[in-house]
Amino acid sequence: MSFGDPNNPYGQQPQAPQGPYGQQPPVPQQGQPGYGYPQQAPQQQPYGYPQQQAVPQQQAYGYPQQGAAYGQPGMPGMGMPTGYASWGARLGAFLLDGLIIAAVPIILYIIAGVMAASSVSSPDYSSCQTGDYTCMQNAANDAAASSTPVGAIIMIALAWLLMIGGTFFLIAKEGSSGQTPGKKALGVKVIKEATGQPLGFGMTFVRYLCRYLNGLLCGIGWLWPLWDDKSQTFADKLAGSVVVSVK
Repeated sequence: MSFGDPNNPYGQQPQAPQGPYGQQPPVPQQGQPGYGYPQQAPQQQPYGYPQQQAVPQQQAYGYPQQGAAYGQPGMPGMGMPTGYASWGARLGAFLLDGLIIAAVPIILYIIAGVMAASSVSSPDYSSCQTGDYTCMQNAANDAAASSTPVGAIIMIALAWLLMIGGTFFLIAKEGSSGQTPGKKALGVKVIKEATGQPLGFGMTFVRYLCRYLNGLLCGIGWLWPLWDDKSQTFADKLAGSVVVSVK
């Protein structure tokens, strides 16, 4: 008479081995379902198990990318610095900006000159005696005063105001974006050397004031970028700025 398995004399069903406390018992491996059978959904990890780290997704197209620090090569077409601007490009941008803000004032000055010339009158010395230089001087002053019409004075004042306003316009544009219309046309940009960002209105105004130092010693400050390692003028060195080329 056989009593079955000597290790299981009472005929109990074998139980799966228990795992450590709090863990699920191991699941026996099964083969892949055959073709046409429904696929099983991936099982989620039990509560308490460490979750797997998700792979970071790449940044979606169209989102702003992290910019490279100044000094690293930029990507063409992205407005990144590609090196210090040449002296010729800086000169061209300076002349173009000057032409933009001075075009209308020059026309007004010409109109004022024509108006003044058309009203010129000769001094009347008929009432002056021979040798009376005081009378002659007064007559000349009266003729000069009457030959400058009010319209010409208004034109000159308006031209002066436009020049001042145009200068502040250039300072504001350069301070906010680093580029004036002339600099943008020539592909150059003024940035702060330490940060690579535009100077702001205040420091740009200081930089414009320091331009007068460039004219000292026969204008050598304007020529200094020709041999300077960073292509800086005296004004650039004082303001801590550099002029770079951008694509």
